[in-house]
Amino acid sequence: MTHSAPKQALRFSLLGLMLPLLFLAGCGSAPEQETTPEQPINVPQEPEGQPGAALILPPSEFSEQFSTAEANLARFNWMSAATALEELPAEQLSANDRVYMQYLQARIAWTRGNPARASAILEQLDYPGMNPALQYRILNFRRHIVEMRGDNLASAQLGDRILRMAPASDAPALRRSIWRDLERLGNADLQKALDAATDTQWRGWLQLALIDQNQLTDSRLELFNWRSQNPAHPAAIDMPGGLGHLLEDSPELDTVALLLPLSGRLSPAGKAVRDGYMASYYAARSNGLASHEVVLLDTHTYDSATSAYDDALAQGADLVVGPLSKAAVSELHARPERTVPILALNRIDAAQPVGGSALVQLSLAPEDEAGRIAELAFGQGARSALVVRPAGAWGSKMEKALRERWRELGGRVASTATFESRDKYSANIKNSLGLSASEQRARDVRNMLATNIEFTARRRQDLDVVFLLARSGAEARSLKPLLAFHYAGGLPVYSTSSIYSGIPDNRDRDLDGINLVETPWLLGSSPGLRVAIAAGDTGSDSYTRLNALGADAYLLQTNFSRLQAGPDALLRGNTGLLSMDPRLRIERELPLATFDGGELKNR
Repeated sequence: MTHSAPKQALRFSLLGLMLPLLFLAGCGSAPEQETTPEQPINVPQEPEGQPGAALILPPSEFSEQFSTAEANLARFNWMSAATALEELPAEQLSANDRVYMQYLQARIAWTRGNPARASAILEQLDYPGMNPALQYRILNFRRHIVEMRGDNLASAQLGDRILRMAPASDAPALRRSIWRDLERLGNADLQKALDAATDTQWRGWLQLALIDQNQLTDSRLELFNWRSQNPAHPAAIDMPGGLGHLLEDSPELDTVALLLPLSGRLSPAGKAVRDGYMASYYAARSNGLASHEVVLLDTHTYDSATSAYDDALAQGADLVVGPLSKAAVSELHARPERTVPILALNRIDAAQPVGGSALVQLSLAPEDEAGRIAELAFGQGARSALVVRPAGAWGSKMEKALRERWRELGGRVASTATFESRDKYSANIKNSLGLSASEQRARDVRNMLATNIEFTARRRQDLDVVFLLARSGAEARSLKPLLAFHYAGGLPVYSTSSIYSGIPDNRDRDLDGINLVETPWLLGSSPGLRVAIAAGDTGSDSYTRLNALGADAYLLQTNFSRLQAGPDALLRGNTGLLSMDPRLRIERELPLATFDGGELKNR
């Protein structure tokens, strides 16, 4: 491709936006925390500790047995843990010993895949006067179960309760996890909880979450007001999700360059991203929240990503959003010097080089979804899985991400069905379910007895979940009926968003009952932006997830200063709950949905 100079750029004049870039101006492999600036109000210091915060377990003559059980549970070896507890003489146990034993029995039930039994045991152990160290462990484990099953409001409430008794060393992690729970909730759920809340500290958490979710207001002013009204709140000490960085004075952003393929083979994708981005900033402009210029550069007309980046700099860009292709992102990643930060719209695996402005990577990486369905299935009690996936690089990458997270949680992959073509779907699934072996045993019995016998094939019984890693809805619609045909129709099925095109289709009735993760955009977030894009009549709403990617590019741009919080940064986006890993890659946590009557619905 050749680049004829000069380029004609499309410019848009906007009205009022502050975008700090100091953090990313010289960032290497990971963002660093800055020292806390002077604040306009008095902020309490982190408490050095709380009464009883040591949380040391009470002495016991059976501490060795308890330690043995704990060690085995850490290795997911529930059988050895149960054996260690069975050897305890019930008549010699103190009251604290009995509580500790029941707590460990709850953990055994959880490890075995019985979350209901685990919760029932733990709830019976919640009573006044319990040893604080035991209570702390019990409440934390209760919260873990609640969070894993997706009850985010209950998890946040328990977290707030635990925080009040936590040692100072545990408080930062607790605050982060409470905030993540709240960010998973929608505006309506937060408002309903706030209307019912009476406790001052709990109300403060909910009010702060509602402020953060309202993207079309001056959140900086609202955050100052919230903190002045809640100076002793745990979230005022170190504001979660990177919110504290929004309160700092920072240089204005004058020009953003949007580097996208607006002609050529990738133009439909580029235009979809552009429309999502533009709809977001026009909405901001209508609320008086945007004043910078936007320069649109068609990367298809440049001979390289480097030349497009250089042109963006020549036109005064303070921030570059894009490019979109992996090859172009790799090229800019390898550039020795980057004088302004880049918010790339794809992901590469290489680590950031030292020196130069940061290159943050936002993408629709499917492997994020594979890890997420592992978490959701495990939270519902699944422990032994069948993985169904296509042969090839995509299937290998997805299975690897799934297996890694599944193993971390304590799950086991009992069998894998890998298929290469449609005509092998049935045979692959049949073999993975052990039906071929079952039929062979029947033939062996017939031959041994020299007579015909009645026989029904029996699938392997050590499975409790199916991970269907299909590349498309058509593939999933062909595979799901085969599970029922081969006696596995009763197993819960989890899949990624790849099985849904984003456009309603009557054929999706064949997917009924499948649990999948999906972007909030397709589950009802930002309806105003979607209407605006459709009204523009560009046709890009057929690439709806890329519209969402563009909207989230604008969201991250306007919250760039929050990325100074590093792994603590958290934003509720249209492509998922957004956080950042040490390589400056934005990770997405997607909510759970299911097909019901051929329609995609929230779970």
